[in-house]
Amino acid sequence: MDSRNRLGDVEITDPQAMRALAHPVRLAILDRLHRYGPATATQLAPDVGATPSVTSWHLRHLAGFGLVRDAEAGADRRQRRWEAAARGFRFEAPQDDEGRSAARALSREMFVRYGDLPIRWLTEVEPGLDPSWQCAGGLANTRVVVSAEELAAIQDAIEQVLAPYVTRGPSERPAQSRGVRLMRYVLPEQDEEQSGGAR
Repeated sequence: MDSRNRLGDVEITDPQAMRALAHPVRLAILDRLHRYGPATATQLAPDVGATPSVTSWHLRHLAGFGLVRDAEAGADRRQRRWEAAARGFRFEAPQDDEGRSAARALSREMFVRYGDLPIRWLTEVEPGLDPSWQCAGGLANTRVVVSAEELAAIQDAIEQVLAPYVTRGPSERPAQSRGVRLMRYVLPEQDEEQSGGAR
């Protein structure tokens, strides 16, 4: 596997694919498929805020960009089941105006979708966790001063640590394991010299 993509994510490089995913229903569909596995449009519809026919249309649109695909048929072979094409996705802003604009649109939609996730976790999930899981969860806010190359090395090292846990199959997971969402915001700050500030 490519060392730049140890987690096996779909790599989105096409600005049209970024714009296609920059939609609340499509992000919700992908989230649901990543978390719970294959489903039909009818099963997805209540969770993604759309009718089954609209959900089906969005699924076909995502399939056109390789983000979802047909899953193995379920018990009712008349219903089309869908699955995520990979465990996750990643994208980088291309160096042209169209690509940067598309990446910015997708980033914006993702920040809108996931911005309240930490507060929802704190109010809805954390109080019901046993102490060992409460201690393991939480957040950190670390600021570093690095070059672009060093930041890339940090990201690579994080993925090296995560990869064995992300890519292992269900039979390899220990008893008492559960899903954990690791959110990484990597937000380079404005250049201090340009902004007139001090480090």
